[in-house]
Amino acid sequence: MNLEIFRSWLDSYGRAWESRDSQSFEGLFTDNATYHANPFSEPICGHSAIRDYLSNIMHSQDQITFNYEVLSITQDIGIARWWVSFVHISSKTKVKLDGIFVVSLDAEKQCKDLKQWWHWLEYST
Repeated sequence: MNLEIFRSWLDSYGRAWESRDSQSFEGLFTDNATYHANPFSEPICGHSAIRDYLSNIMHSQDQITFNYEVLSITQDIGIARWWVSFVHISSKTKVKLDGIFVVSLDAEKQCKDLKQWWHWLEYST
């Protein structure tokens, strides 16, 4: 992995989230990828399950803005800080999250493993 490849993957992830395009997420992950939504849950396995998980989350959000900062890259993983703001549709709550991704990509630039940690920065109604 290199900086350009990792940034390209993060840009695609951000565009898919902001546009709420669950099909685009599917193409970002390998068939047998694992997605750790948080450090304490079982991983979500396979691109279809990952797409469905992310689709459910995205479709409860509106006015999504995603940004990131690459923190480190090795041959095997990329680490990025990310932050997102959105409006939760049902409650009209404005939410800001701040998180970390640890991403492993394969030779085709698809994610084979993603681990994330995130925290609510703020929320308001």
